[in-house]
Amino acid sequence: MFDAWWFVGAVAVCGGITFGLRALPFVALKPLRDSKTVQRLSVWMPAGILAILTAVTFSDFASEPRTALWAALALAVTVGVHLGLGRRTLLSVGLGTATFVVLVNFF
Repeated sequence: MFDAWWFVGAVAVCGGITFGLRALPFVALKPLRDSKTVQRLSVWMPAGILAILTAVTFSDFASEPRTALWAALALAVTVGVHLGLGRRTLLSVGLGTATFVVLVNFF
């Protein structure tokens, strides 16, 4: 039998845990903001993560030349948009991803 209060309680507990886990890094980072190591990581980590994702993506398509070509074109779009339109990461990654999806699915 369905117990509404049990369901509400379970959703509240799951929501609280999710919120806590997402807030924890910000709370832990607050006292470290002045650390030189954290400042250096904040500069290099985004580029490093994107480089790793790019390498993994290209390694997945190495066996299929046509898809590798589409990935290379999408990468060129991503870099071009990023450098040409004011280094807007969300816009460049979004347009690069959209380019790749269109090329793979329609060509």
